[in-house]
Amino acid sequence: MRITIDATSLLLRSAGVKNYTYHWIDHLRRQAGPGEEIRAFPLLGDLRALDHEASALSLFATAPRLAMLQAANWVAPAVLDWAVSESDVFHASNMVRRVPRRTRITATLHDLTSMLMPALHTRANIRADRSFFERIVRRADALIAVSENTRQDAIRLLKIAPEKITTIHSGIPDTYFTAAPAKRERPYVLYVGAVEPRKNLPALLDAWKQLKPALRKEFDLVIAGPAGWSSEATIARVRAEATYLGYVPEANLPGLVAGATVFVYPSLYEGFGFPVVQAMAAGVPVVTSSTSCLPEITGDAALLADPHSAGEIAAQLTCVLESESLRADLSTRGRERAQGFRWEKCAEESLAFFRRVAGA
Repeated sequence: MRITIDATSLLLRSAGVKNYTYHWIDHLRRQAGPGEEIRAFPLLGDLRALDHEASALSLFATAPRLAMLQAANWVAPAVLDWAVSESDVFHASNMVRRVPRRTRITATLHDLTSMLMPALHTRANIRADRSFFERIVRRADALIAVSENTRQDAIRLLKIAPEKITTIHSGIPDTYFTAAPAKRERPYVLYVGAVEPRKNLPALLDAWKQLKPALRKEFDLVIAGPAGWSSEATIARVRAEATYLGYVPEANLPGLVAGATVFVYPSLYEGFGFPVVQAMAAGVPVVTSSTSCLPEITGDAALLADPHSAGEIAAQLTCVLESESLRADLSTRGRERAQGFRWEKCAEESLAFFRRVAGA
């Protein structure tokens, strides 16, 4: 069985999808059995360390591969047919505008927020997702959803047959389970993620203002993540009202997360929620949203709040910051819950999915 996965996101500046693709391919390759091969399009072999801000290959190696993608999309569709000609399955992303003609097609659905909440996306993202849904998803032989919530969204919004979509939860790196806490001068509440409208940081800043002065005096609010689209006004507030670290390299994130007293993630909508699972794995109590996949992913291992209510977010933060016993309980439950979201498990289930599709 030979599987080719569109890994174009590894050549670009990206966050969640790039994280998924990098670790997923790595663990699929590790766990592939005899006679099974995992290839990455366009012609990606061994990968460098994950960097969300840069390509997984050198600039010299990246340029011709992006040119190959553009050729396949706009000039010579036969390029993609040639690239996957020996594959049993081609796993597409929204970077590919055409599908190969003689290969089974699969894809991963991360979320459908461009349909549910178009105001939280750029026009380019909306167009890319619409094209992906029409050209790839509706024509695919089978699909993976990264959460049951995403699967149900696809069934409802895209009218995909339920039996065509398999829920396979994503994973997180092992380093979060063993991370040593980074040292900072003061205890802190942490948010990690891009600064963009969907992440709902203005509500977090409003909630922080509602905390008792004594709590704000004892704890810092630390925000880590790159600037996304439409972020100028929010970043100005973040700089004025919190400690803003900007983009933190992947290697430094586990220690930063593990050192937090509480992890807070008030996102309006998530497909899986990598930062939340990373915090649980590191034993950090989590306060997150009561929407989308987040209740599914956290189970009983986090405190949930309506992301539209700064008052609810503040109340849940207050509960956990004022109770050492609650923090200890959430830490224990979070670590246990996170055990179910390892990349080894994701890769094992994904290989079984590909074997079914390929008829192996």
